[in-house]
Amino acid sequence: MKKIPKIFVLDTNVLLHDHRCIYNFQENDIVLPIVVLEELDKFKKGNEDINYHAREFVREMDKLSGDKMFDTGVSLGNSLGTLRVMLGQPFTDEMLKSFYDDTPDHRILAVAKYIADENPERTVVLVTKDVNLRLKAKSIKLMAQDYLTDKVKNADDLTKEATQCSVSDEQVAEFYQNSQGLDVKKLKITPFANQYMILSGPSSGALAIYNKTAERLQRVEKQKVYGIEARNSEQTFAIDALMRPEIQLVSLTGIAGTGKTLLALAAALAQEEQFDQILLARPVIPLQNQDLGFLPGDINEKIGPYMLPLFDNLAFIKSRFRPSQREVVRINELQSSGKLMITPLAYIRGRSLSNVFFIVDEAQNLTPHEIKTIITRAGEGTKLVFTGDIHQIDSPYLDIQSNGLTYLSDKMVGQELFSHVNLVKGERSRLAEIAGKLL
Repeated sequence: MKKIPKIFVLDTNVLLHDHRCIYNFQENDIVLPIVVLEELDKFKKGNEDINYHAREFVREMDKLSGDKMFDTGVSLGNSLGTLRVMLGQPFTDEMLKSFYDDTPDHRILAVAKYIADENPERTVVLVTKDVNLRLKAKSIKLMAQDYLTDKVKNADDLTKEATQCSVSDEQVAEFYQNSQGLDVKKLKITPFANQYMILSGPSSGALAIYNKTAERLQRVEKQKVYGIEARNSEQTFAIDALMRPEIQLVSLTGIAGTGKTLLALAAALAQEEQFDQILLARPVIPLQNQDLGFLPGDINEKIGPYMLPLFDNLAFIKSRFRPSQREVVRINELQSSGKLMITPLAYIRGRSLSNVFFIVDEAQNLTPHEIKTIITRAGEGTKLVFTGDIHQIDSPYLDIQSNGLTYLSDKMVGQELFSHVNLVKGERSRLAEIAGKLL
């Protein structure tokens, strides 16, 4: 029996998340309510990621356009379904009783409900990244789901503690004595490239990293970088990854207070002679979705509050030394010369990053496309570090499975130039650690 294709009705936010989403629904048909195109028109101007997706999707529609697009639909290609733009439909009596406002969301619901009623033999699904709209759809017995294509299935794996490997005390002793490390074949384990492990013996232990080329577990030494010393095993792993020149891409996750940004900045300062510039940036997510233009002052005063956490980390590193010490003087020189820059991520857009130590803070608020855009800007000699807490996402259309930091860590794991470390223990204070876990 031939499978009947489904009909997917797409919300605007799906197109703003992935302008090529219409090609990811296999043989199923796609319907775009006309109000979606009207909403897209508001997003075409600007330099943000959503503006890029809006423009690219409109161009994609122009390639596909034809008279049938507003009738039976146009084909999206071999083995794919059709794309149809549908004009507005009247609200059902049920909707009129439930939803008082005439909003774009409710118009999209009206179209989806009309299609479902007109096609009882087919499965009709509203696809939206808006949780509230999904709930409204289900309230009128309409199927609704998130856009699932770029969601990571095993996101929780990224927040686990470091892998424990049970060994004998004799193997631990051999590990310390042999500069080449331990052969993983003897341990009967299959780690991935640059995987960090805690070797645990009955009465001894060691910290190790897997060297894929040598197929051996090698020692991880505790390091002090620019006055900052690791306080636990995961921080030791993080510093090791940040200081290894062969690891060009690092992702650090963990709750607030685990030291992600602090360690990255300290490691960058410790290696500043090897790089032309140190860039520390973060995406600006205005509160209550207000644009920066609503804030008083010039541009520096507008963005200042968002950059304060980064300056706080720099101030903490300075506090480890006396004001007259060489390290503090050097930091001031780096800032005044522009070699050390703390800036909103938007200011980096379009730049080519060669021989730069680039730290992107709060990367959980970036989309997979934004992460890809940043990484593809990396030139020779550049090291990229993404830090964030995937449980604290400020963007309304991202979650633990679809944010850029999760996506990056999932897709790059096993690559020899990449390493991921999850910091599990808060070191800011006992109060901060407990709050981060319980609240």
